[in-house]
Amino acid sequence: MTDNSLDATRRLAAKKQTLDDAYAAPANFLEIDVVNPITHGLGTKRYTDYEVRMRTNLPVFKVKESSVRRRYSEFEWLRSELERDSKIVVPTLPGKALKRQLPFRSDDGIYEEGFIEERRTALEVFINKVAGHPLAQNERCLHMFLQEPVIDKNYVPGKIRNM
Repeated sequence: MTDNSLDATRRLAAKKQTLDDAYAAPANFLEIDVVNPITHGLGTKRYTDYEVRMRTNLPVFKVKESSVRRRYSEFEWLRSELERDSKIVVPTLPGKALKRQLPFRSDDGIYEEGFIEERRTALEVFINKVAGHPLAQNERCLHMFLQEPVIDKNYVPGKIRNM
């Protein structure tokens, strides 16, 4: 046997996984779901918001579970803040669906159930990509977006410090 195959054999035999290990909580996890879309208001004053639920055991997050409601425009705000202040490539958001906002449509436009579900799914993919990035996890705007009931758009951008 060569030295490399001996090393590999030692590594494989080092520790057998027990059932407790296999079913234990993962070492680090971050779960974000975008759920429960609700359309508010009437006529031109209508808007849809989504519940953003987060669960984590990552040390960078003070709050381990949170639930906030966010509008599409707040997802846009988060994206623009990350583009401005961080060094990461920020994924794209689902489009604005301008054609769905035209007057005199025969359907409900951006308030159609199918469209809202498509957007909900795309927003969930977006926020999970963003929050899964190690550099984004240190950005104050992401923490505010995920955990604060109201986004303070006059906040001071910067990094979260672990105390």
